[in-house]
Formats: sequence, structure tokens, C-alpha cells
Amino acid sequence: MRELVFALEFRGRAGPVGDSSTHRHAETSAPSQVLRTVLRADGIDSGVEAVAGERAVLEAWVERFPDGGFVEHGTISYGRAGKISFSTLGRGSVGPSPMPGCQRGAVMWTVSDGDGRFAGAQGLITSNFVVDPDGQVTDNHFARLYLPS
Repeated sequence: MRELVFALEFRGRAGPVGDSSTHRHAETSAPSQVLRTVLRADGIDSGVEAVAGERAVLEAWVERFPDGGFVEHGTISYGRAGKISFSTLGRGSVGPSPMPGCQRGAVMWTVSDGDGRFAGAQGLITSNFVVDPDGQVTDNHFARLYLPS
């Protein structure tokens, strides 16, 4: 097995499926990127810079529950290298953000399979996200995948 660890920031939209109050659909993407974190005496300097390369594309279906919990499943295509399939490990959580009108949440996904360079993939992805009142999503992923040698 080979271990692959990386982070990506996805942006896109999420919204209801039809007239449903419990089912949602999300489509987001992330360019190839460099995430920067510099620890300083006066705080933390951070940022995301797009770089040349392919895009990752996420498509997910979500079922929300009255207590703020949710389950989700979907796929992430990592450019032409291949795609993984994922589903929620346990339940995610979403609720009001300190930013007016926004929702924030987090979820952990288990990777069940993949294709292309991700054939036989296993692993976990954590997602920490915010959704604004217009359905715009910013979703930060941290992935630890295991790929067959």
C-alpha cells in the first residue's frame, strides 16, 4: 500500500433537491493549489493559491435530519487521474455559523473505492465547510488515502 496525504479547498454550490427540505445536492470543484500556513508571534498567516494543473470535482447527495445531523455520499474526480467514491462515517453536523446567515459544519467520509489511479483506494477524508445564504459553499478537505502499490 501507498499512503497519499493532501488538502484541497473546494468551492461551488449546494441546494435542495426539488422541493425537499431534507435532501440536498452539492457540486464543488478545486483547482490544483498550494495551501500556506505560517505561524507568527502575532497570529497565523494563511492562504490558498491556485497553481497550474488539473481540477478536482465533487458531486454529493445529502440527507439532513432535524437535529442538525446529516449523511452524505458522492464522488470526487481528481482530474484525469481518476475518481473516488465516498460516504459518511457516522453522521456529519451542520448548524448556524458566527457569520450572519451562514451555516457551518463538518463531516468525515470513508472512501469505498475508486477508478483510474485510485482503483482500490481506501481511506478517510475530513470536510470542514461553510455555506452562505445564497448556497455558495467553501469546503476544506484533508485526505489520507491508501492506494494499492
